[in-house]
Amino acid sequence: MGGFVNRAAIGGDVSALIKTAFFPWVVESHDGFRNMRSRDLPQVLAIEQACYRYPWSESIYRDCLRIGYCGKVFVQASEICAYGIMSTGVGEAHILNLCVDPRFQCRGMGRAMLDHLLDIARQREVDTCFLEVRPSNKVAIRLYKRAGFRKVGVRRGYYPAALGREDAVVMSIDLPVIGVGQAN
Repeated sequence: MGGFVNRAAIGGDVSALIKTAFFPWVVESHDGFRNMRSRDLPQVLAIEQACYRYPWSESIYRDCLRIGYCGKVFVQASEICAYGIMSTGVGEAHILNLCVDPRFQCRGMGRAMLDHLLDIARQREVDTCFLEVRPSNKVAIRLYKRAGFRKVGVRRGYYPAALGREDAVVMSIDLPVIGVGQAN
């Protein structure tokens, strides 16, 4: 009766099952947010290298995924347009990386990714979210301020820079808890 695949169990979409089972490197065409996976790293690294003079290495991303940090990507037309990495624990979250492909910047994707990460933090009952940003990254600082972040400190010599080191502006936002349950 139709081979090994129960069409009703998978909503009749045999092609999606075959792609997933036999071609795992193919990125689904579903648009929106989803969890970052190891197979996303070539696209993520290409974006990282296009955006930063001192990009994260592949091993840093692999470590973040391995230890269970919240890694999210925003996909549009099978392309990763933005991504974020956040750690959470004991009432705090820390946005470690948030980046938008230069081809998709100035379209609200940075704010959408930031809001998505903050929603996950709220679902995980986080009270405060922190991040660091280069003082020279005025666009990011403006984004974070508009979202409600405020400067709470400076980490001296935090980032590598062309002429030595650059400080980091430490920013935070207080998060009211919106509900209990599992985050995406």
